[in-house]
Amino acid sequence: MKEFVIRRYRADQPQTSDRSTLLRIDDEGTVLFADRYVEAVLGYEPRELQGQSVHGILASRQDDPFVPANWNRIERGHKVLVTFRHKEGFFFTASLSMRLSMRDSDTAASATISHRDIGATDPRLLKLAEDTASAGIWELDTQSNEMTWTDGLYRLLELRTDTEITPEQALFYCQTGQSRVRAMFRRCLRTGQPFSLQLDILTSRQNVRRVTITGRALKLADRANRVGGTIVDQTREMQRDQARRDANRILAATTAATPDLVAAVDRELNLLHCNHAFVQQFETIFNARPKAGDNLKALLHDYPNERRLIERLWQRALERDSFVVEMPLAQQNRELPVYEFHYQRLTNDQGETTGAVHVARDITQRVSHSASSDYRIRHDPVTGLMNRRAFIASLLRTLEQKTHRESCDSLLYLDLDKFERFNDLTGSGTCDRYLRELAGNLGVRVRQRDALSRLSGDTFALLIENCPETRARKIADSILASISEFVFQWQGESLQTTASGGLLIMDSDVPSDPELLLSQAADLCHVAKISGRNRIHAAHAVGEHVDDSQVSDQVDQIREALDNNRLILEYQSFKPVASATWGDHIEILARVPGDKATQNALRPDQFLPIAERFDLAKRLDRQVIRQTFAWLNEQPLLEPRLKYCGFNLSLASVLDDTFADFVESLLSDSSFDSESFCFEIREAHATQYPDDVSVLCDALHRVGCRVALDGAGASIESYRLAARLPVDIIKLDRRMMEHLEDDPVQQVMVEALHRIAEAAGKVTVATFIENEDTLRKVRTLGIHYGQGFKLSLPRPLSELTPAAVQLTTGRIGG
Repeated sequence: MKEFVIRRYRADQPQTSDRSTLLRIDDEGTVLFADRYVEAVLGYEPRELQGQSVHGILASRQDDPFVPANWNRIERGHKVLVTFRHKEGFFFTASLSMRLSMRDSDTAASATISHRDIGATDPRLLKLAEDTASAGIWELDTQSNEMTWTDGLYRLLELRTDTEITPEQALFYCQTGQSRVRAMFRRCLRTGQPFSLQLDILTSRQNVRRVTITGRALKLADRANRVGGTIVDQTREMQRDQARRDANRILAATTAATPDLVAAVDRELNLLHCNHAFVQQFETIFNARPKAGDNLKALLHDYPNERRLIERLWQRALERDSFVVEMPLAQQNRELPVYEFHYQRLTNDQGETTGAVHVARDITQRVSHSASSDYRIRHDPVTGLMNRRAFIASLLRTLEQKTHRESCDSLLYLDLDKFERFNDLTGSGTCDRYLRELAGNLGVRVRQRDALSRLSGDTFALLIENCPETRARKIADSILASISEFVFQWQGESLQTTASGGLLIMDSDVPSDPELLLSQAADLCHVAKISGRNRIHAAHAVGEHVDDSQVSDQVDQIREALDNNRLILEYQSFKPVASATWGDHIEILARVPGDKATQNALRPDQFLPIAERFDLAKRLDRQVIRQTFAWLNEQPLLEPRLKYCGFNLSLASVLDDTFADFVESLLSDSSFDSESFCFEIREAHATQYPDDVSVLCDALHRVGCRVALDGAGASIESYRLAARLPVDIIKLDRRMMEHLEDDPVQQVMVEALHRIAEAAGKVTVATFIENEDTLRKVRTLGIHYGQGFKLSLPRPLSELTPAAVQLTTGRIGG
């Protein structure tokens, strides 16, 4: 809080005190007090200014006394000239200074710490120290055999302060340590050596207390004629130790009474506790006898496969509240019991994770007994994972629930690459061990709600429920990475391989037949294998109304159009809405010609999922671009008019390292300016692969092309991408434009995204403008360009030719 003196200033007149006032302002700039002269200077009554911001009476922000330029001078005691706004509306100059007699409450005070002799300490402070520490001070004069106590000692022994007591009587309270106390006193007097002794005493009310007695010789003229010290009550620590011992005994008795394997570890996997059943089973399998304090990683040093699996399970336990897993204690050739492990995280009073515990119950009988045949029906005998039959049932339940909720589910189909060489090298028994441990590692990585299955052989499937597409792609990539990083030790050799996967996105129009979905996912996995292995190929599920024969026909249509350069090209214009701009701005659209029977062209929503499914998307992108360039090269009159020609890119093209080289080769044979071509990348792809997209943007910028972020606003990540991603144009997502004219929240989101893009030097395009109200709101928000049926309908590319003009020298255009 500061006090300022404001005085009217005129260069031609001396300053007088009758034209000054005093304001008290806090550090937030709020006026706390104004004296009675404020009306003469500023025109306001004191109560009018109290609680108001000081900026309301200043002409501008530069006149703020707290800005560095002003504050540095004011703090040194100088006056500054500030322009104020009078209540009547006119401006005037005044000198501003701080009242020096007012000590600022937030000014740092200097302080020091120095030693103080205990003799000068206030007795009340000593008493407070005794009360707080439950301690007392005693002193024994050896010549007069008189002992003095402070109040703390009387309270500790539960005696009245006026009780008369002798040293011999005081020793009576040391029921079991009288001789030790006497010996300590004699040695202290003889040698001058201090002592400390812990023992139990019995108070006058027959309460047992544990105390620590400390003492030292107090010498006078090099002769020890007094002994003094303290007695500190340690009863609470004794009770806590006793409670801890009781808890440990109860824990030991409880865990000893169960045949389950019980073990607890800290964050470093040091054993805190383990029962006899765990020790016995661990010793049987790993030839080591664990005990509290041992480190599990060190105990399993000679078993690298099991060590990695157990480390991952405990790490998962430290990260989650609890989970359950069924598996043997080790993955070895011999038959071992199957346990149901219940993991539970341990936390302290502050909620911090301190360790974890597991209780493992032997379920071998349940698994193998004929009464438990249902388990064998639902689980794979090698890995213990869900088998194909149970997985199909789980997938069917998800599809039935999908009719009652809107969600995005995904199906990941995985096939190990070149796994057959393991079987030739090591035999089926070792391969089974490899699959068991790999299944355990994958089980740790997946979410609890998701279903993981071994379908057959070296094929796995994962059902990812209620998860956005972007997140599902990241999960698939992490699963693929964990497989490639997994190393299995066998006879001194490291067995390691990769996997190929097909990720089927099930968002809408999903077939109700689980086998059909698995077939589509298997097709995607096959595409990933023939594309180079160790990768994920993703696509959206093809609707149920499209049967296999129809899909096959559509694939033939797409291949025929690609082989013969017969794609149907259309364009849709987008136009400036904020200001007039000359030239054509178009986005290229494509159709696939129909077959001979129907002649119905396939729309993008029909052929794109199939193209992605059968790895034709990258080829399709290149064909659209190649045909467009070929057509433009035949239209030289369009060269000065074409300002923007946009192409949509699939994920396959985004991740293609040679795509920029392909574009550069087309530009070298074209007379059109490279800056007029723009390549649009979907926001979902940029979110999933930001590094790859950045590399592609830089490569396209090097050849002179522009890049657009398509579908911006579909997620909260769009705002970061709009600011950081090296793109030139931000195209707003369709969902942001729905009800834009009457939804204030959507308007705020669109405006925020536009402001971010504009601040980053990027152009914004509003898509799907379908009516006049939306167009009017887009103009109000300052969006640069608009696109939609209200502005322009898709038209054949051939209609983009310039208008015909008949001249005396001949006809041009048309």
